[in-house]
Amino acid sequence: MKYSYNTASPDRYLLLKEKAKELKKFPTEAESLLWEYLRNRQLGAKFNRQHIIGDYIVDFVCIEKGLIVEVDGGYHNTAEQREADAKRSEELARIGFEVIRFSNEEVFLNINNVLNRIKDRLLEK
Repeated sequence: MKYSYNTASPDRYLLLKEKAKELKKFPTEAESLLWEYLRNRQLGAKFNRQHIIGDYIVDFVCIEKGLIVEVDGGYHNTAEQREADAKRSEELARIGFEVIRFSNEEVFLNINNVLNRIKDRLLEK
């Protein structure tokens, strides 16, 4: 299935593009670890990192399968951030993307489980 989406309005896009470059240059440790397994189609699908979709920069996305993978640090545990994350996931789902989230701890402590869950979602799409 082919997914299409709009990028941000031109004025916001330039800001997001700069932020995405910065995020690529300075990834978190958990993002770096997961990227080592997602890059070069190691799971059988192409992933991009720090990719702009609409008004958001997503950690990792497989556009071909419509799957977004987010790696959440500790600040995602606040009620306010959980609400913002849920809204973001709903908006991305509305344009055809599924969002799956993993905590930094999941990536560090059980990378095989994280990879298996991603593979399972890819196979279901």
